[in-house]
Amino acid sequence: MAAHPTNQAEQDAAHETVLLNEAVAALVVNPEGRYVDGTFGRGGHSGAILDKLSPAGCLMAIDKDPEALRDAEKYINDKRFSIKNGSFAQLKEFVSEAGWQGKLDGVLLDLGVSSPQLDQAERGFSFQNDGPLDMRMDPQHGISAAQWLAEAEADEIARVIKQYGEERFARRIARAVVEIREEQPITTTRQLANLVAEAVPTREKQKHPATRTFQAVRIHINNELGDLRDLLDEVLDVLADGGRLVVISFHSLEDRIVKQFIRKCEKGDQPPAYIPITHDQIKQKMRRIGKAVRASEQEVSVNPRSRSAIMRIAEKVG
Repeated sequence: MAAHPTNQAEQDAAHETVLLNEAVAALVVNPEGRYVDGTFGRGGHSGAILDKLSPAGCLMAIDKDPEALRDAEKYINDKRFSIKNGSFAQLKEFVSEAGWQGKLDGVLLDLGVSSPQLDQAERGFSFQNDGPLDMRMDPQHGISAAQWLAEAEADEIARVIKQYGEERFARRIARAVVEIREEQPITTTRQLANLVAEAVPTREKQKHPATRTFQAVRIHINNELGDLRDLLDEVLDVLADGGRLVVISFHSLEDRIVKQFIRKCEKGDQPPAYIPITHDQIKQKMRRIGKAVRASEQEVSVNPRSRSAIMRIAEKVG
């Protein structure tokens, strides 16, 4: 069986898993099936999936963060479970290696940053505690946020903050970055947060002025939206007929990509407009399962992070 959290810190981490019961119920339709948790995090969803599987079921988890792998090895002792270090964009590669191509019963994605990553100041994801401005899911690969901000042109910084953070003062923030880095390097989360706070002339209620900028830089550094699109391009190839895709998003950019993908798959391959076809002649690739799911008031009261969560479910049509 899956190992369960044993100390208070682990219990807190597990407790913060968003839409835990709803996601697992939507995903595991065949207890003897093969499943992928594409965002292991600290194992909340994986542990619950394993609890739902029969002895014949299997779960593969994926995560970029080396700390997630260490947690998996430490807390999950289950022959039905394996974990890969990498991006969920490599889903097809990992599934092919396991001989599961076209045989998956479900894929789960819980997008965004896990609570332990946010809580560790040295990871540089949050401005709540001062720390090195890193933001990499995998600190061993790629460039840090500090390095990118030191090298990028003002136009590129503004584009990233505007596009991924939907920040209307993106250009002002980018100019401030370029001006300040000429005097001293921007190497800590507090430096960046203070810089943004001074550059942004207005305040949103109950939101730090640097929230959108930190989100945007993190998404860019980790290629989060690119990875999501890459996975969606491959997911139909790895799912079996009737296999489920369950995605939990935390902001509109992610959710829009998932929503548009499901809608496109529901429409199927559209013939030219001059060729008349009936609805039953449309070859659907996926169908929506229910409406978008949000966290309950009770979950939001316990875990405020769940307020922005939205879960979409789709099933491959054979």
